[in-house]
Amino acid sequence: MSYFTASADPAKAKGWRSPVVMLMIMAGAMQLSFAAWWNLMNNFAVHELDFTGREIGIQQSIREIPGFLAFTAIYLLLVMREQTLAFLSLIFLGVGVAATGYFPTTWGFYFTTFVMSVGFHYYETMNQSLSLQWLPKATAAASMGRIIAVGAFAQLVAYGIIFVAWQTFQLTFETVFLIAGALTLVVVGFLVIAFPHFREGVPQRKKLVLRKRYWLYYALTFMGGARRQIFTVFAGFLMVERFGYHVHEVAGLFLLNGVFNMLLAPKIGQLIVRFGERKALMVEYVGLIGVFTTYAFVTNATLAAALYVIDHAFFAIAIAMKTYFQKIADPADIAPTAGVAFTINHIAAVFIPAAFGLIWLVSPAAVFLLGAGMAGISLFLAHLVPLDPREGNEVALPWRPATAPAE
Repeated sequence: MSYFTASADPAKAKGWRSPVVMLMIMAGAMQLSFAAWWNLMNNFAVHELDFTGREIGIQQSIREIPGFLAFTAIYLLLVMREQTLAFLSLIFLGVGVAATGYFPTTWGFYFTTFVMSVGFHYYETMNQSLSLQWLPKATAAASMGRIIAVGAFAQLVAYGIIFVAWQTFQLTFETVFLIAGALTLVVVGFLVIAFPHFREGVPQRKKLVLRKRYWLYYALTFMGGARRQIFTVFAGFLMVERFGYHVHEVAGLFLLNGVFNMLLAPKIGQLIVRFGERKALMVEYVGLIGVFTTYAFVTNATLAAALYVIDHAFFAIAIAMKTYFQKIADPADIAPTAGVAFTINHIAAVFIPAAFGLIWLVSPAAVFLLGAGMAGISLFLAHLVPLDPREGNEVALPWRPATAPAE
């Protein structure tokens, strides 16, 4: 049985060759490359290329361009299956990461970042689409939590090896980037050989879909992309530039993130199933307001590290945004909307790193206070998520009584 020789109904596939297991392994394959790249990225930029906030902002804006163009995935689906595109995306990711250390110039780093990012963002687009199609609505949040946990375990492997081996074996950036990218390519080879082609549950529309009734999902997605940049770009850069974290220390910090994600993500998924998307999102945004405000004035390296771990833990709650859309969406809209959502998510991401990189040169605190403001807007939007989201009940408007979940 392989991708090229067998086709399977995802609803009937059981055992280790089921869609959820394949999604877990894909999540692990992605993190083997991306986690290592993310661990080394700031140190590589600062210590090898002498980047300042300006250059790191430009590099991160370049990284987000493929995310902004993720809507074009729907046109690639005219000539290939979603599962095929997911596999090809992982190959791009692996190749981009493997090549990074061999282009130690500003423009070389920009180029390999772009190649890696094409793979990462197209994979994430397909992963979201396939997850929402293949996972039952009643248990999707819990299954997504387990998938995140497997990805977190792969992060632990990457961060753990770097943490232990970086100084012990005097590793170089070239070696770690190469091994990380190659591991992803090996896992993709295994996926192609071991798993069949799983059919989509409902034929997907092969055109862009923008619907008025999805406006709240689009708004939450846009704000999520904007605030994510504060964490992914500037929180990590703060640890290296202000507090002088070295490669193995950043790896140790990421290792803590991976442990928390592996342990908490499945529980967060279960809690979303129990308490609903609205309450979960409100908890996330209230927490982020506090985290970003504290970031703005932190002067202690240990407290900054604790904030970094807490901030990262909130990412798992983003499951709630995905399951909210799954419940309100026409099933045939999932694939095209996944691409549109990634583009919306990255509208702010294309300009925020570069623009905020300039703000950073004047006042790093202002960057994080603006992030707290973004989280406040997201909290307002979360109040509009219905207690019982479904087609026809997409938004809980203030003048319309909230509907309690059906028993």
